[in-house]
Amino acid sequence: MEEMLDEEKLKIVDNAIKGFQGNATQLESAIGFFWLGFHFGWKFMYLAHSKKTVRQYEEILDIKIRDCFPEKGIGAERSTGFRVVQTMSNFWKAISSGNPEVKTPNIDRAIEDT
Repeated sequence: MEEMLDEEKLKIVDNAIKGFQGNATQLESAIGFFWLGFHFGWKFMYLAHSKKTVRQYEEILDIKIRDCFPEKGIGAERSTGFRVVQTMSNFWKAISSGNPEVKTPNIDRAIEDT
């Protein structure tokens, strides 16, 4: 994935504002989500938000987060929850409240590093 230029980011936000109809708090949340996504990455954003909310923000912004954000941003490791999910065998099952196979030594290490 090629890093998005600041001008491209601003254009996405500007287009979302111009085209938005509805509750302004949803637009505001989507814009905040957008900027944080570059810092934390798309995996963290799926962990922090429901899939439904991610889809809603993608629609407001007219983006696909996996095409815009890095998989793991520089801020992702600050989250204990993200570090724990990284130790699980299946990311998608982990964020969907499935029953992923847990690699216990890595979880112990992730929790100790907090």
